[in-house]
Amino acid sequence: MLKSRLEEDMRAAMRLKEAGKARLSVLRMALAAIKNLEIDKKRPLEDAEVLDVLAREVKSRRDVLPDYERSGRPDLVQKLQDEIALLQEYLPQQATDEEIMALVQARIAAVGAQGPRDLGKVMGPLMQELRGKADGSRVQELVKRALGAG
Repeated sequence: MLKSRLEEDMRAAMRLKEAGKARLSVLRMALAAIKNLEIDKKRPLEDAEVLDVLAREVKSRRDVLPDYERSGRPDLVQKLQDEIALLQEYLPQQATDEEIMALVQARIAAVGAQGPRDLGKVMGPLMQELRGKADGSRVQELVKRALGAG
């Protein structure tokens, strides 16, 4: 299980003391987010749900990255980039735009989508297929472009 791997890696980072401090901090934050969701759902999370939590953690860091870049904080930018890289070690390899577009085209053909109003018909099944492998906003952008809405 992915959660077990995160916990083992956290214990390993604890043993490294100072050398593992940054890694320990990120893993603790991720495990806290997982624990919070488990409390909300009143059950242990499945691996797919843990992947969703990790993907959200990566996305939240990516979202604030431009703000830190604009404010001239290279120290925080580097810290966030390191955290993103660490979290991505636990996520499946990210799909390229070409791979996503091929799936988009196939899904559009499968559901018979005609235009922008069919965005939901395409996005739902597509995001299930790309779970953890692509950022939803990027997928939506490509779907809109393929449907002639973007």
